[in-house]
Amino acid sequence: MTSYRAAAVQMNSQPDVDLNFEKARHWIRAASNEGADLVGLPEYFSFLGNLIERRERAEEIATRSHQFLREMAAEFSVYLLGGTIPVPAGNNKTYNRSLLFNPEGDVVASYDKIHLFDVELSNNEQYRESDDIKPGKNRPVTYSTNRLGILGLSICYDLRFPELYRTLMDEPADLITVPSAFTATTGKDHWEPLLRARAIENTVYMFAPAQTGSHGENRTTHGHAMIIDPWGTIIADAGTETGIAVASIESERIDQIRKQIPSLRHRVL
Repeated sequence: MTSYRAAAVQMNSQPDVDLNFEKARHWIRAASNEGADLVGLPEYFSFLGNLIERRERAEEIATRSHQFLREMAAEFSVYLLGGTIPVPAGNNKTYNRSLLFNPEGDVVASYDKIHLFDVELSNNEQYRESDDIKPGKNRPVTYSTNRLGILGLSICYDLRFPELYRTLMDEPADLITVPSAFTATTGKDHWEPLLRARAIENTVYMFAPAQTGSHGENRTTHGHAMIIDPWGTIIADAGTETGIAVASIESERIDQIRKQIPSLRHRVL
């Protein structure tokens, strides 16, 4: 691994796929202009809206999103994390899939979200992802490249399950991706502490593209796309506006912190 620049994109995606593509392309270009080698889009970057419509249009959205991501990675010559897209899974359900493309436009890693967000935050705010989404296989997904080191893949609600991140450290990973659409209700209290905890306990960079703002009448996301270093320091934060959080990923920083606190070598379970 060599040191490189990474950019976590923050979007306010809507049900308009073409508009979402236009906005995503704008921020990918902006990230490329900042010298980013790795660019990440948020969860459901190409469509965030009515669940029934998303399920019914899943094949179209998945096909068009895959083509868009392939073209963007090749056009800007970057490793591109395609946030997540809905992919038909049969039985009227979809996978929530995160794809990593190399600078040639090839898919080099694919991860389907395994932890589903079934919660009741209040009488007026409830989520039942398992009604629409099929969980992926219970296995860690990593990708190794000389340029970026070892990347581990995760998605949004996975953040609350530290055992997944421990398995991603078996190699160990140098950076873990967490494309998200974290709710405003939970995000204000939990988003930053969870990201920092995963970074600290695993001495790893956390790379978290995010959705922000309102997405129709019943969905508001927290924002604050972040990049956090292995010490738990926030080194880039997009705030609550659409934009990019850009930072350098330093191999020497990883080595330094793992030498100072060799917790990965001290594991007994």
